[in-house]
Amino acid sequence: MAEIINMPRLSDTMEEGTVAKWLKKVGDKIEEGDILAEIETDKATMEFESFHEGTLLHIGIAEGDGAPVDSLLAIIGEEGEDISALLDGGTQESEASEKALETSGSPSSQDMAKESNAPASSGEIPEGVEVVKMPRLSDTMEEGTVATWLKKVGDDVEEGDILAEIETDKATMEFESFYSGTLLYIGIKEGESAPVDDILAIIGPQGTDVDTVLNQTTSGAQPDASARQEVEKSESQSQETDSAESPTPAVTQDGQRIFVSPLARKMAEEKGIDLKAVKGTGDQGRIVKRDIENFSPEAAKTVATPAEVSSPQAAAQQPVILPVGEEGSEETKNSQMRKVIAKRLSESKFTAPHYYLTIEVDMANAAKSRAHINELPDTKVSFNDLVVKACAMALQKHPQVNTSWNGDTTRYNKHIHVGVAVAVEDGLVVPVLKFADQMSLTQIGAAVKDLAGRARIKKLTPAEMEGSTFTVSNLGMFGILEFTSIINQPNSAILSVGAIVEKPVVRNGEIVVGKTMKLTLACDHRTVDGATGAQFLQTLRVYMENPVTMLA
Repeated sequence: MAEIINMPRLSDTMEEGTVAKWLKKVGDKIEEGDILAEIETDKATMEFESFHEGTLLHIGIAEGDGAPVDSLLAIIGEEGEDISALLDGGTQESEASEKALETSGSPSSQDMAKESNAPASSGEIPEGVEVVKMPRLSDTMEEGTVATWLKKVGDDVEEGDILAEIETDKATMEFESFYSGTLLYIGIKEGESAPVDDILAIIGPQGTDVDTVLNQTTSGAQPDASARQEVEKSESQSQETDSAESPTPAVTQDGQRIFVSPLARKMAEEKGIDLKAVKGTGDQGRIVKRDIENFSPEAAKTVATPAEVSSPQAAAQQPVILPVGEEGSEETKNSQMRKVIAKRLSESKFTAPHYYLTIEVDMANAAKSRAHINELPDTKVSFNDLVVKACAMALQKHPQVNTSWNGDTTRYNKHIHVGVAVAVEDGLVVPVLKFADQMSLTQIGAAVKDLAGRARIKKLTPAEMEGSTFTVSNLGMFGILEFTSIINQPNSAILSVGAIVEKPVVRNGEIVVGKTMKLTLACDHRTVDGATGAQFLQTLRVYMENPVTMLA
């Protein structure tokens, strides 16, 4: 009897999969354990093996196509077996997935098989044309921003060519083409954002009617290219934004043309503003709407003669000249990283009941130990490396802090993965040191340096930023004495590290100059009670004030 094989869930965060490559074709004999296909998830490309024997009778998802988990992937049965009833049944069983695909405008795998053999004149997608969607490049990615297009419309594209650099919530990543052909259409411009699965591009034979492809792909969900331009123009006018047309020459000044958008020119005429007096802030000095809105003519300045100034009457009548300026502001588009930071930290702050515990640590011994370690050849250990190591050791003794709240259950993590917050241009990322408790200080130092360096140039992979069980955030290098952090969920705690300062301390009954550092632990009260957090900090203090104990 034939067996229906559905798109498997190959990771805990996988919602849909893409068939990167079929290793079997319809009609091939299948043995249990044979690799059927390579499936690309949100985290990796993985081999998918068969648990059944028979003949591959049907492929439901073509190479390069994606589909939700549990969609019909293939059917295996006896050679010549009638599977029409299974195809109908499979369609019914995956009704939710099919509806979701229809809503998003993606045709079913069966429709795609029919379309690939249909002539272009029927209005269906022509053969050889591929619609490229915005990919899901990380487990938390909901939308992406096209940072740079490396191909333009009309360029030849080969399989494996880099089409664009796409900015996710965690990094900017290269996105390669799985198809060959001509780049016929770009759906998302540079700097623009769109949800996962929106149309990114269309690749196919040169001369293909793109409007037809767009109409068939969107199933009426989006207008075709010409209609979309009319909609965008209408929206632009209704919102009183500047026209996207080329700069229009309005007047001349000293023989030079002044470029102004149609809307700005109309506003200037209505307000009686001389465009020669307006400084344009648009592209190539073009005058745009905001320039007219913010324009303020300079106040007339009264210039008095020396005799008038010396006259008491003139002095009494002299007007007070107040400073004249222009109020201004500028709105910049939030990066994908910034929007995800806002969302995730807001969720953490408003769902996890935070509380904070602060201790002050004597860093005299730590400073001496670090100095001795750094005397070794090719060795560089920072104070932050000491903190990371001490936290990993303390988590071994206080497993309650190494947990995650899951509603009805609490997950106790047996492994210790420490995230280290790193500031980057658009915000911050948290690369993860896996099994930090098993790493030496020099290994931690080298790993943090490598991860932080690649984070600042957006070269981290999603896998290097996932799976932390505890997080360390250090602002001591900026002179910050102490601060509180928002928990990086699903962690239960985050440690904030302040600057090392010299101050009077009492040692052996005498006041001497000491070096101290403040550490603040933010805890999720659902998983970590106050006494547990305090005990963790006590253990952390012992390790920091006597680093040699971490070797025990």
